[in-house]
Amino acid sequence: MSHVTKKALLLLIFAVLFVTACGAKQETGNREHRHLTHAPNGDLQETTDSVDELPSFLERQPEAVRIVYAAAGASADLLQWIPCYCGCGESAGHRSSLHCFVHRINEDGSVVWDDHGTRCGVCLEIAAQSIKMRQEGRSVKEIRSEIDRQYGKGYAAPTDTPLPS
Repeated sequence: MSHVTKKALLLLIFAVLFVTACGAKQETGNREHRHLTHAPNGDLQETTDSVDELPSFLERQPEAVRIVYAAAGASADLLQWIPCYCGCGESAGHRSSLHCFVHRINEDGSVVWDDHGTRCGVCLEIAAQSIKMRQEGRSVKEIRSEIDRQYGKGYAAPTDTPLPS
């Protein structure tokens, strides 16, 4: 796929996600409950009360990035099975595409967000494509297979992501 075609596809995906974001809340929420930390790899991590509350580090990001973050938070059940091919498995210890956006979702529903995805077009692209394919009705296995096919050559080694059952 040419560079121009990938850009056009990415813009289309962002537009689709914008229209279909299902009214995802982008509130700043109660900042007293927020907790900002730096991961050992230098990524900024912020805890919010839920996936409906996006981290403050997104406030200065383009709307397309905020939309992918909101969609990624709502799609943890999908992205946990999708590898990332930007090299973050080695550089940041990520185990899936989800970890480029969400470090973890705690039992109480609070979310530790990771800012890695704000700086990485490959991360944004893989998450957006995966979520779009799901919206089109494709199974997790089909999505995983397609992402592996598209990014298996010419990109960094994938994260060590388990295969979906």
